[in-house]
Amino acid sequence: IKYRHLIFFVQLSVTYSVFGITYSVKELQLIAVYKAYFDDSSYIKDNYQMPKETKLEFPEQKRNLIHIYLESYENTYFSKESGGYMEKNLMPDYQKLYDEGISFSDNDQMGGAYQTYGSSWSVASMVNMSMGLPLKIPMNGNSYGKSGYFLPGAVGIGDILDEEGYNQTIMFGADADFGGLTSFFNNHKDFKIYDWKHAKEIGKIPNDYKVWWGFEDKKLYEYAQEEIVRLANEDKPFNFTIENADTHFPDGYIEKDTPRPFDQQYSNVIFHSQKQVYDFVKWIQEQPFYDQTTIVLTGDHLSMDKNYFTDFDSNYHRTTTNLIINADFENKDIKTKNRSFAPFDMYPTILSSMGVRIEGNRLGLGTDLSSNDKTLIERDSLEKVEEELAKNSKFYNQEFVSERKSNK
Repeated sequence: IKYRHLIFFVQLSVTYSVFGITYSVKELQLIAVYKAYFDDSSYIKDNYQMPKETKLEFPEQKRNLIHIYLESYENTYFSKESGGYMEKNLMPDYQKLYDEGISFSDNDQMGGAYQTYGSSWSVASMVNMSMGLPLKIPMNGNSYGKSGYFLPGAVGIGDILDEEGYNQTIMFGADADFGGLTSFFNNHKDFKIYDWKHAKEIGKIPNDYKVWWGFEDKKLYEYAQEEIVRLANEDKPFNFTIENADTHFPDGYIEKDTPRPFDQQYSNVIFHSQKQVYDFVKWIQEQPFYDQTTIVLTGDHLSMDKNYFTDFDSNYHRTTTNLIINADFENKDIKTKNRSFAPFDMYPTILSSMGVRIEGNRLGLGTDLSSNDKTLIERDSLEKVEEELAKNSKFYNQEFVSERKSNK
């Protein structure tokens, strides 16, 4: 009898062990954890086109770049007739700009990029679109960069334009130290950082002024106009990058003069924000430097405002917006519809829109969308790209993250 009891307890122990392992693998996603930290995928190494080894031919008269990162801007906010999800268009003014530029879509209406691994928050989206890389770091994404280094081995648009003699400014109403942005733009390369702290230092706002993330978008666009005029008056081409913030979750920041035609605050914030963006672009187009200026507008990532999307059909494919105005693409017969692409494909595409000829049409992990060459997703499938980007990459860690690369 004692022997039978022993066998019973052994069998019970084995059963619980198997159950525990199965539960751990399923619930704790240990396989995913293993792949993220211990596996070694060569995918990034095999597909990364080194900027330093790629011939980049700038036009004789270099074009200015104004890149506007739009917080949580989705095609979802357009009307259903246009490919969005809304009964009433939340972005009618912004949509008017699409008649003046080029936008890439994953379908035959309003669409955009797939939000791939390492691109789902603001800093990560900037890394993707300006460096052609996902942001793969073993910590909370907004905690990276506190050591003063930010992907020191990577080469971004800032590095490239600095080499070409551009003046560069990055502007946002928040504190640049949040999310490691100070390190990011100091490392890549020689940007003037105009943030909430700088605005206080130069007396634009009182020392005790803080709303939302720092100062609101109304002030952001006012200061942006002044800074762009300053850059344009210098005897150099310029790169001005800006990110708004009023449309950040939860519910967005509702300014005093925000119209309220909708029941939900977030809808009203989006409606007001897109009109501000439209007015800002129209101001740029009225300036004497506009003929030699490319404007890029990109939604940074999908909105994280879960409550707003509670009743949405899960089958609707949400994508971020993208629009390039006054581009100087070499290829005039561009396939813009039914493209499968990632945020990192914007890296070479932005440079190409400035009239830069890119040898082989690839840079970083990105493919110049104006070339009609296949992107990694189009060649390998979304599932393959996502799976490989999620795996650990010794190449990525050694080539881009290692602080030994700081003197690249």
